[in-house]
Amino acid sequence: MNQEDYKVKSTIKLTNLKTKEVVEDAEKKLKKIRKKISKIQDTMYAEGKYSMLICLQGMDTSGKDSLIREVFKDVNARGVEVHSFKVPTELELKHDFLWRHYIALPAKGKIGVFNRTHYENVLVTRVHPNYIFSENIPSVKTLDDLNDDFYHNRMDRINDFEKHLTYSGTIVLKFFLNLSKQEQKNRLLRRLNLPHKNWKFSAGDLKERKLWDKYQFCYEDLLNRTSKENAPWFVVPADDKSTARLILADIVLQELEKYNFTEPTLEKKVLDQIDDFKAQLNNE
Repeated sequence: MNQEDYKVKSTIKLTNLKTKEVVEDAEKKLKKIRKKISKIQDTMYAEGKYSMLICLQGMDTSGKDSLIREVFKDVNARGVEVHSFKVPTELELKHDFLWRHYIALPAKGKIGVFNRTHYENVLVTRVHPNYIFSENIPSVKTLDDLNDDFYHNRMDRINDFEKHLTYSGTIVLKFFLNLSKQEQKNRLLRRLNLPHKNWKFSAGDLKERKLWDKYQFCYEDLLNRTSKENAPWFVVPADDKSTARLILADIVLQELEKYNFTEPTLEKKVLDQIDDFKAQLNNE
């Protein structure tokens, strides 16, 4: 796959981008790719110079949870960390809007996955501006203060944040799972029709669905303003889950392969004593 086909490199309109792509034998191909990801991550961990941050955004039911499970199931448990960001806690609201994301960043050698991300701060809060008042920002007194300039300024801060991350050795990849409204309807109905899936359904899903067009506008704006060469966005067709997982995994693998991670070598004084160490163990 050519990752450039999915990368946001110029101004895009979501209505012009496909939501469905089907690759034959996607699950079989994914198994091979995730094994390669696991092997490279082991070396990245041993080298200890870089980390990778994978950001996942998408409308409800776009398949983020299952994608994380299927793409990273072969990665050593020590090497991948997943953070699912919910409504900010009281403590988190006492800090700036990026604080809780900063402290969740992956350490060198690890892959971090943000399931919903710092972009919620220019997405959900833009669709529901009243949420901003809980942050107690001195300059925000009325809804009139929460205009386009406010959110665009936040996007600029996010761009700065991600630039700092990449400068410090974090590889940043961002994925928008592009789901069609019809497919979301199908998946919500499935949750209602299958008793063992009922627990996933919330009446709030239907309320948010009514705001579909507003969410699409906000997504389009943030994709165009925050896709940078150091931290690009990729728009992944999400109506077919198997293909979406394969596309994302392939892009992750291609990016990891660029770095040629190498395992560290032992110090010479340790190498010179290897035979002695073997003898000690064999003579126990």
